Amino acid sequence: MIHHDSAHRLWVLSGPSSSYVLHLDDGDRPRVLHWGPRLTPEQAASLLLLPQPPFRPVEDTAEGTLDLTAAGGLRYGQAGLQVRFADGTRDLELVLTGQRRTDRELVLAYADRHYPLAVECHYRIHEDGDVIERHLVLRNEGEPVTVVRADSATWVLPRLGGYRLSSVRGQWGAETRLHRTELPYGETVLTSRRGVTGHQANPWVMVDDGTAGEEHGAVHSCALAWSGSWRLTAQRLPTERVTLSAGAGHDPVTWELGTGEELVTPVCAGLYTEGGFGAASRAWHDHQLRHVLPHPEETRPVLYNSWEATGFDVSLEGQLRLAGQAARMGVELFVVDDGWFGARTHDAAGLGDWHPNPDRFPDGLGPLIDRVHELGMRFGLWVEPEMVNPDSDLYRAHPDWVIHRPHRARTEHRNQLVLDLSRPEVAGWLYRTLDELLSKNDIDFLKWDMNRPFTEAGPDERLWLGHVHTLYDVLDRLRAAHPHVRVESCGSGGGRVDLGILRRTDQVWTSDNTDALDRLEIQHGFSQLYPARVMGAWVTDSPNPYTGREIPLDFRFHVAMAGVLAIGGALTEWSEAEVARAAELVTAYKEIRPLVQHGRQYRLLPPDGELSAVQYLAPDGGEAAVLVFRRARRFGHAEPGIRLRALDPDARYRDRSTGRIHHGAVLLAHGLFPGLAPGDYASALIHLVRE
Repeated sequence: MIHHDSAHRLWVLSGPSSSYVLHLDDGDRPRVLHWGPRLTPEQAASLLLLPQPPFRPVEDTAEGTLDLTAAGGLRYGQAGLQVRFADGTRDLELVLTGQRRTDRELVLAYADRHYPLAVECHYRIHEDGDVIERHLVLRNEGEPVTVVRADSATWVLPRLGGYRLSSVRGQWGAETRLHRTELPYGETVLTSRRGVTGHQANPWVMVDDGTAGEEHGAVHSCALAWSGSWRLTAQRLPTERVTLSAGAGHDPVTWELGTGEELVTPVCAGLYTEGGFGAASRAWHDHQLRHVLPHPEETRPVLYNSWEATGFDVSLEGQLRLAGQAARMGVELFVVDDGWFGARTHDAAGLGDWHPNPDRFPDGLGPLIDRVHELGMRFGLWVEPEMVNPDSDLYRAHPDWVIHRPHRARTEHRNQLVLDLSRPEVAGWLYRTLDELLSKNDIDFLKWDMNRPFTEAGPDERLWLGHVHTLYDVLDRLRAAHPHVRVESCGSGGGRVDLGILRRTDQVWTSDNTDALDRLEIQHGFSQLYPARVMGAWVTDSPNPYTGREIPLDFRFHVAMAGVLAIGGALTEWSEAEVARAAELVTAYKEIRPLVQHGRQYRLLPPDGELSAVQYLAPDGGEAAVLVFRRARRFGHAEPGIRLRALDPDARYRDRSTGRIHHGAVLLAHGLFPGLAPGDYASALIHLVRE
């Protein structure tokens, strides 16, 4: 609900349990009076009676309190909106020119006092959650304007006793590793300058007062829905005010806004929750399931991917053998990875030539697709359509289509160059090529990969924004033309995971690192914002092909069951016992899959100790699945009970494997004792059903 108090120049945006209160001060500047527990309009108006900050020389008392932080005047901190007019003027002086409002949406319109530049702040709330979605629209009716910075939103936090910043850090093979630290004074910048969301950081943060835990404490958070370069700035002022400001692009990229042109920024969503980091995560998961994902009601299938079995040694016969083994295990979606097209017999040729290799598939993909469907599985295919190898027919025909700068070398990374999707002819080729591939073949699933960052891109805003907009447009058009096709976002592992790409895809590839022990940490950080419903997780061979670590089959499966279960091993080399056990574990996953993909997640124990555990609970509380992992058992100590969460204390729960009856109150107070096998890398799945 959005309430406007015209007498006090207040707007109160309220979800079920929180409110965001804006006040237009005497200078037409939108100050944030409150972002926290839900307030009535009367309570919100009383905030104007609270003491105001005292005057201090050479400071603006509005610093750190503004919802729209435009550069100018005595404000020297982080400015989310920065422009340069044709005459060199950089200050903005904005006045409110109007508002548009419904119960769920608010638009506050501003204009510069002198220059013909208009700025709209858009806000949207949903009746079933506390997430606030925001973006800006800039319109220029005068001489060209350079937009130096246009953050989608600036979030103003209340005064807290302390400030702790939670985010994720990483690199290829080590993505989404949770990092918590005291927020230092000044500006803390998280960013990607790579043209893609990135492995090193992810565009979200959470802030608490330093005392919140998994199940207690207040948390403020925000997340940017953008799949290109981005910047998120957390600012802590000497006055102990903190702001979070996030938007597309990075320094020194600017945007030229010509006469009659407009710039629409991506959505930045914000959320206030109580109940600790767990409650914040569950609220974000609910928001994505209800308002972001294209098919949230669907259940993601068990997937097999052929890459680690074959590499580039792809053949019809080999894929058929793998498909037969995968079907025996209960796999529901068979995906052929790299090596099926053009001259792609190694990683230095063929990218861009998206037609079946005639030597490997003399009759095209049809015979393989037909057999996969006969086996009762859907068929998927790997593509990397934003890239090109110099050794390809596409590059030889159009060497000017790649991102490059005059008089500079074209940096090849992984023997690849990046196609410039901001060019209309490249965008048209991309859609036509994939549309033809999907029209001529009965394909159910695309694994859409993007294996390298931009280089030689320069400060050209047409490219940095246009590439992402074209990507979104092509995905939207392909999904409309082929509504049965589902898509996985892959960015050389977890390099393109964000709320923008998730609006157009059905799942993401979390990391190229499939080592089960490493994945516990990667998946823990991933779950802080993103739901298990979108998290692709593979079971691969032991020793792991990346780390060389040997881990039992059950442990590997149980780790992958925490998301969208997939298998990626060399199945034709698995023993009969391994194949049979894998089939049992796939069956067990299918029984708990509704809980994992559509239930609520509770992180019971983090993966930084000997024992870790995660729980999934049905929406009605009638079933729970618990996955427990022991890295190592040291000194022979008895393991403690793992206390479960959110069960009915008056109910009884039956273990579906053993038939044992547990009392909800005991599971909550004393915990579950999973009876792990002796030795390292022990794990268990416990499926509880309310009697």
